[in-house]
Amino acid sequence: MEKRKLGSQGLEVSALGLGCMGMSFAYGKADEAESLKTLHRSLELGINFWDTAEAYGPFLNEELLAKALRGKRDKVVVATKIAWKDGVSGPENLDGSPANVRKAVEGCLKRLGTDCIDLLYLHRKDPKVPIEGTVGAMAQWVKEGKVRYIGLSEVGPQTLRKAHAVHPLTALQSEYSLWETGVEEKILSTLRELGIGFVPFSPVGRGFLTGEIKRFEDLAENDNRRNLPRFQGENFKENMKLVEEVKKLAAAKKATASQVALAWLLHQGKDIVPIPGTTKVKHLEENAQAAEIRLSVQDLSQIKEILAKIRVAGNRYNEAMQRMVNVE
Repeated sequence: MEKRKLGSQGLEVSALGLGCMGMSFAYGKADEAESLKTLHRSLELGINFWDTAEAYGPFLNEELLAKALRGKRDKVVVATKIAWKDGVSGPENLDGSPANVRKAVEGCLKRLGTDCIDLLYLHRKDPKVPIEGTVGAMAQWVKEGKVRYIGLSEVGPQTLRKAHAVHPLTALQSEYSLWETGVEEKILSTLRELGIGFVPFSPVGRGFLTGEIKRFEDLAENDNRRNLPRFQGENFKENMKLVEEVKKLAAAKKATASQVALAWLLHQGKDIVPIPGTTKVKHLEENAQAAEIRLSVQDLSQIKEILAKIRVAGNRYNEAMQRMVNVE
């Protein structure tokens, strides 16, 4: 697996990371045994960048990773995220105060069973607290040697600049994929100007771009995607048009739709490290092969034409959660 550098401070990770949320949270019933196999297999494939958060569970995902990290801690770059009171996500629970930063990081370190977090993100910006205060509290952990690098998630250019002035940011994590390209307008250029890496989450559209979800009813009753506008009603049907176009392109390259979606992201810049999530070894292996796919100028041009022709229907989140996206 190719290695890439995030930011200008020297953090090197595999070109593809592993989003671990679904192993414990959000996408239906979890299978711990299969998840642990997936985590161990990722290292065999050269994928050493694992992404988790206190809110995944809450806490369950960090505890799961702790089991997989035993005896392997030096082989993994661990990223986790904080932002909430007692790890419970939701706009009403945002707490970016220095006191909560300290409490949250102490909890993360304990649950992960480690004495140092490689990359600590602020999961969402708290509008009640200046970003300089929150980032300053995160930076204190770097000074204490308990965190190596820090980053943000879902913030806009102005917030990036303010935060980066307090302490160098290594990465921004936000959604970016064939069905979500909003970061291309202003955010990517700001990251590159400041020397901050980019980590796209949901790089295959929360599984939609795999083509394996044929109907809304395919989602389990306790699958959080049922609450997302892009998976609902007419939006679902409309968004299948993009999937069908990507599948055609993938078939011509003897690849899967998800592999083409990941390959496209990897072709957007060497400073980009997608973190596709999966709970199964077979999907992990499929994703890993995407790093070997080379898209020609003609392929990239064809994808650009597809994206210009097909409009993705629906917001990423419900109204309350949408207000926490690309925050300034």
